[in-house]
Amino acid sequence: MKRLRIILFLLSIAILAFVFRARFQRYVVPGVQIVRGRKTVQKCLEEYGPAVRERLLPYFEAAKIPYPPKKAVFVGLKYEKKLEVWACGGENRFNLIRAYPIFAASGRLGPKLKEGERQVPEGLYRIESLNPNSMFHLSLRLNYPNEFDRRQASRESRTNLGGDIMIHGSNASIGCLAMGDEAAEDLFILAAETGIDNISVILSPVDFRKRVCPEVTHPLPEWTDVLYEQIKQELSKLTIQ
Repeated sequence: MKRLRIILFLLSIAILAFVFRARFQRYVVPGVQIVRGRKTVQKCLEEYGPAVRERLLPYFEAAKIPYPPKKAVFVGLKYEKKLEVWACGGENRFNLIRAYPIFAASGRLGPKLKEGERQVPEGLYRIESLNPNSMFHLSLRLNYPNEFDRRQASRESRTNLGGDIMIHGSNASIGCLAMGDEAAEDLFILAAETGIDNISVILSPVDFRKRVCPEVTHPLPEWTDVLYEQIKQELSKLTIQ
């Protein structure tokens, strides 16, 4: 009986840790980093912020959007190997700020389905947390698998969907978007100063505003068309006026 209580207690802790993982990463992890003498988001703002603002302000001024913006959207285009930054000010009209080349994005066209396939996901995501102590300079953690991913996996009895999908520095990818260190600094500081709750992320196989998805030789899930329609709708809101 005592062993059963211990098992149930540990199981409850594990469930709570999973449910509140985003809140834990946002509020508890920075405190642990300070105690351990590691970098914090605030330290990164102090270290990289001035140079990042100097680089970004001309783009925001040209787009007539105040910095930091009210909201922002990061659009990762796998086929084009490009990440666009869109932002809006007081109104809800988004303007293109700038685009960065993606140095590396492993995998192929199509959604991520499981752990270990080194596939960049496709879908509508948000930034779950910022990591100032990444192995790849700086990183922004995405909330893969999201609700859509988990729902499709449940219907297909798939488990072990993988995770730890980042937008990060360096030029190597194992399922993430590798942006190079300077671009990672720009995105990290922009996200920190805008607020991660005010940023959404679209990961698309191609730029559906300009082309259709190329035919692929590998099989895609039958729900891929539904996912791509969702992505198309969000991309259609982001067009140069």
